[in-house]
Amino acid sequence: MSKMNNNSRERNFIPGSKWLLNNNINGYKNFEGNELATQGSSGRKFAITNNSHLSSYSSVSMKRVRVRLLEDNYTCWFNINDIANKVTEINYWKPSLLSKNEIKQKIPKILTWIEKAANQPNHYLWGGTIGPNFDCSGLIQAAFSREGIWLPRDAYQQERFCKKLNFNPSTLKEIIPGDLIFFGISERCSHVGIYIGKGDYWHSSGKENGRDGIGRDNLRIISQDAISSHYLSILRGAGRVENCHNGASLL
Repeated sequence: MSKMNNNSRERNFIPGSKWLLNNNINGYKNFEGNELATQGSSGRKFAITNNSHLSSYSSVSMKRVRVRLLEDNYTCWFNINDIANKVTEINYWKPSLLSKNEIKQKIPKILTWIEKAANQPNHYLWGGTIGPNFDCSGLIQAAFSREGIWLPRDAYQQERFCKKLNFNPSTLKEIIPGDLIFFGISERCSHVGIYIGKGDYWHSSGKENGRDGIGRDNLRIISQDAISSHYLSILRGAGRVENCHNGASLL
């Protein structure tokens, strides 16, 4: 490994090179603009991607570089100034994969971590994965990653990644604590939470029809809570995490 210096920062950011983040960082949706796509926590690894519209990474006028986060194969843009002297180049990376039983044993710690996160001041942040502010899938990804379990970044990807459960919201017999609950329209999943038990689940929801942060809601039809009722009306199903993301592309 070798640390980057000021004179070589753009020159070293060549397509295919791999890096270790030494600080938390924002990942943006586009080459320009302030819309977050995700956040990278210290310790994550990323690779520089190919960009057909950019002829070189050595341009001093370049402000951002497109990257692929290796643990979940998620692409975004990093500000070069944000990573200058705050990354370490690496030659090799491989995923850490846990067995289904190892994942199951870590579920109580995951739920405890989310409860602690909910008890801290927080609000909903689109693209948030570091905390204390999260979006829905960012909260789920962060909670599992702290136990060495990497999931895909977005809610619809997490739905595809999980083992689909034969879920009946009237009985709740098919789901157990740690299962993920998915919401959205029939065409696409747009929201995710994690089941606690007795119909309850944690999720980070926005201001509209939500709690502007991490909250506890319920799947039972008898619930009179407006927010629980809203999410119940767009419930899609449930899934179980039985694998770790291996860093490969998800179709």
